[in-house]
Order: sequence, then structure tokens, then C-alpha cells
Amino acid sequence: MPRIYPGIMKIAIGIEYDGSRFHGWQSQPSGDTVQDHLERALASIAGERIRLAAAGRTDAGVHALAQVAHFETSALRPESAWVRGVNALLAPAVAVQWAATVADGFHARYCAVSRSYRYVLYNHPVRPALHHGRVGWFHLPLDAEAMREALAHLSGERDFSAFRSSECQAKSPVRILHSWAIERRGAHLSFEFTANGFLHHMVRNIIGCLVYVGKGKYPPGWLAEVLAGGDRRLAAPTFAPDGLYLADVEYAPGWKLPAFDTNRVVLPEMALA
Repeated sequence: MPRIYPGIMKIAIGIEYDGSRFHGWQSQPSGDTVQDHLERALASIAGERIRLAAAGRTDAGVHALAQVAHFETSALRPESAWVRGVNALLAPAVAVQWAATVADGFHARYCAVSRSYRYVLYNHPVRPALHHGRVGWFHLPLDAEAMREALAHLSGERDFSAFRSSECQAKSPVRILHSWAIERRGAHLSFEFTANGFLHHMVRNIIGCLVYVGKGKYPPGWLAEVLAGGDRRLAAPTFAPDGLYLADVEYAPGWKLPAFDTNRVVLPEMALA
């Protein structure tokens, strides 16, 4: 990233969106991605062309509670204009949560220390209607304890080749899975993953494998075999994007970015009693 010249400011924004309404994050000729919608709204406020760089490029159908992006502009606007002004021009399914001026060395992607994803799975015999597109669904009973035992095999620094898409453009398949958790709340299962980074389809491929273990098709140790094999063909099919949320992006405190409310729930039913 080149240095910002006098008169040019760098702005970071925090974004929330319902991914079922868009064709993913990254700009496409259709103009119907989250990036496209945001850039058009930001350009209207700035009075000039805006290009965004994001912490993560979510796929079509994947949501965000805490996406972070940045842009450069010569327009002098109060930070409120980048929030309320931009939101007034956006579709209801996407909203800027905060905006902050940052130092020229900041980059939403490369300065991120870690990213966290949440997958919400509705485990019930009948598919959901009101939450269609907001949760994944599996109809057979799932054993959460068996899935926890399986997921333990993926902790730490690993080669996640077995869980990366053939379209993944990452230079290395090695990632560090810092932490994970599986919670059941009624008919919902919540999967939480925090890593230094994620490969394309990595979380959805892991979820597919956990469902295989949870329904009893394979024992928990099977996940270790898949990991060691390093072959995507050995793993389960990629699970649906519906229940996947970019839940948090962590940066060093020195960047002084506003905080997201990462404890908020995705659905009312996910709240603890």
C-alpha cells in the first residue's frame, strides 16, 4: 500500500450485512455485491470514486457481524457522514456500524491479527422458514460431544489442505486455529472458530465433516485422518453458507479501532436463558 499523500485520508469502517441478499463481498460485473453497494454509497458521500479493501472476502450467502474495510479519500467529512450518511443510501441488508480515521500504515486485511467465524446450525427434523438463509440446517440428531472430540484434532498450527477449496488462492495452506467452541442451545448448535486466517471454504468444509461425525457416520478420530491426508476429496461436501457469519476481526490495540458488540446473538433463540 503506497503512502497517503497530503490531503488524502484513510478511513476504516465496520460493517454488518445479510449475505443472502448479495453475490458475496468482492466486486463483480453484476454490481450486486456488498463491496459494490458500499462503494457506490461511499462515492456519493465523498463525491469521488472509492475503492474498499476488506478484512475478509465472504462468499455469496455468508453474513457478517463484524466485517472491517478501509478506503482512501480526499473528501473531508465528519465520521458520522461515513455512517449515517452512507447508511441512508444503502439497502437495508447492509449497514456501516462505525467509521474511524486511521494511520496510513493500516490495512484491513494485512493488519488483522485474527478472524473469528460463527456457524449457526438448526438441528431439527423440519427445515426452518422464518430463519431461511440465516441458519444452516440438518435434520438428523447430532452428537455435540462427538463433534467437540473431533474438532480437538484441528487445534493449533496445521496444514488445512484437506479443507480448502480448489479455487483457494492462498499461498500457503497452513493456518493456526487459536480456539474453537461448540454450544447447543435448544435446537440450535453454534460453532465458533478463531484463527490467524482462513482458507477458502475452510469453515464450511470443517462443518460438513463435523456433521458426518455428529450423525455417527464416522468416529471423532476420522477428522485427524482427513487432516493428515491433506486431500480435499477425503473430506465431507462443503456445507451450506446460510449459517456462516464473520463474527469478529482483531487488530492490535495501537490502531484504536472502535469495538464491535461481539456478544450479540444472531437469532433471538440463541440467547442464553
